[in-house]
Amino acid sequence: MSHASCPLNFKQVDENLFRINALFVSVLVLVYLYTQMLPIMLFLVLDFSIKLFFEKRTSPLTFLSQGIKKMFHIEDFLIDGGAKRLAGFFGLFFMLLLFGTYFVHSLTLSLVIAVLYLLCSSLDILFGFCIGCKIYFIIKKVYPNFMK
Repeated sequence: MSHASCPLNFKQVDENLFRINALFVSVLVLVYLYTQMLPIMLFLVLDFSIKLFFEKRTSPLTFLSQGIKKMFHIEDFLIDGGAKRLAGFFGLFFMLLLFGTYFVHSLTLSLVIAVLYLLCSSLDILFGFCIGCKIYFIIKKVYPNFMK
């Protein structure tokens, strides 16, 4: 049985919506690297926080992703929600690190963090290979009650 059909936390989410969202985040990270505009990172940290700690539908990027999904008539592809939730925490962690590098004025560190994030995000966007999700499934085998 593939990971995509195994409901480990019994909450299903639409992977295609997450992939569209990841594309928007990746573009904004690239814009941030080019412009070094702090409000972009602040927006991304806020957006990830809304998705993880509040109502996901109120996130601006989720709202935009839903519109794009409807516009292009992209069908749902349901997967385990716990895996994407953990991936979201990893995404928030990356955004907080990028946000912090602004204050220490380290362009090199920003580039390293951004490249790592963009690599992980690109794997998900292009191939549906979510590193955070793979880590989630490994953790669930070792600690079955993880994220309950």
